[in-house]
Amino acid sequence: MSRVWEVPVRDSTRVRDARVAAEAAAVRAGLDEGRAAEAALVATELATNLLKHADGGLILLDVVDGLPEGDDRIPMVQIVAIDHGPGMRDVRGALRDGYSTTSSLGAGLGTCRRVADDFDLHSTVGRGTVALARLGSRRRRGAAARSAGHGVRAGGVNIPLAGAEFSGDAWAWVRADHLTTLILADGLGHGPEAARASAAAVEELRRVPDLPPAQVMRRLEGALRDTRGAAVAVAQLDASAGRLLFTGVGNIGARLRTGATWQPLLSRPGIVGAHRPATMPQHEVPWGDDCLLVLHSDGLPSRWSPGPAAHSTALDPAVVAAVIVRDASSSARPVRDDTSVAVLSPSPPDHHP
Repeated sequence: MSRVWEVPVRDSTRVRDARVAAEAAAVRAGLDEGRAAEAALVATELATNLLKHADGGLILLDVVDGLPEGDDRIPMVQIVAIDHGPGMRDVRGALRDGYSTTSSLGAGLGTCRRVADDFDLHSTVGRGTVALARLGSRRRRGAAARSAGHGVRAGGVNIPLAGAEFSGDAWAWVRADHLTTLILADGLGHGPEAARASAAAVEELRRVPDLPPAQVMRRLEGALRDTRGAAVAVAQLDASAGRLLFTGVGNIGARLRTGATWQPLLSRPGIVGAHRPATMPQHEVPWGDDCLLVLHSDGLPSRWSPGPAAHSTALDPAVVAAVIVRDASSSARPVRDDTSVAVLSPSPPDHHP
């Protein structure tokens, strides 16, 4: 089930909470003592930066899959720091050791980037900053970049309602040869039972990674029958054919960007495992290097506006997802439901922030 650690960082006492949450996530991911300590260090540094530079923010910790292919699919601790602060004018400079705007040693972000398998950062002056780090059981530097060698990569964030222990949402991606499939499921209601439904959807997809979305959805009908049911969207990219297939049931939002143009991908009303639609259409759309797909649960306002981050293929997809969530909410207007956003994007160019 989607165990998520959400730590609002408003004062120095919450820095310790972020470290403790990272230690718990490391145990769940099976990290050894050394890597667990490094995950705790990264969470501490990112939480401290929120207080120093943005007057607070949010730390999200989750356990996500690394390279989702064969034996390479390993659990990783994902740590995301989100703020609505002043932003950074010099992102490159902020990643250099010794850089500081607060008379400190300025080694925080540089340390995070060194110990993490994947690290990325996006900042907009006047809007805030999102920092991302992922750490696996053994150091595999540039895991996202190697994953992108397949032509596409995916990432996401998941925020439980009101800081709950479990989110009723779940997302995942799987690979089978030239096929990459992304799923997002929103279990009916909230809490552990909703999480059980969405987790069942993810596990069933992992059993049949080569099936097209419409057939996956039919399999999910049986897999979710003894759960509350879930709204589910499944998107599958055939990189060799330049083709994206999509099937959705329920209120999962889906938007595809081609160049500068966005188009919705429509789902059918219903609840998978409870109220299946009479027909299960499968939409087919072209996919190219200028495309990007966003799936989101209904915790995100349906009229969210894609900002500059959603037009970038250089950013880690999880950073794009976190920016979308940040820009659709605020400290005064938090998320209104379990909220997850998953992004599928093409391979990035060589990129060093």
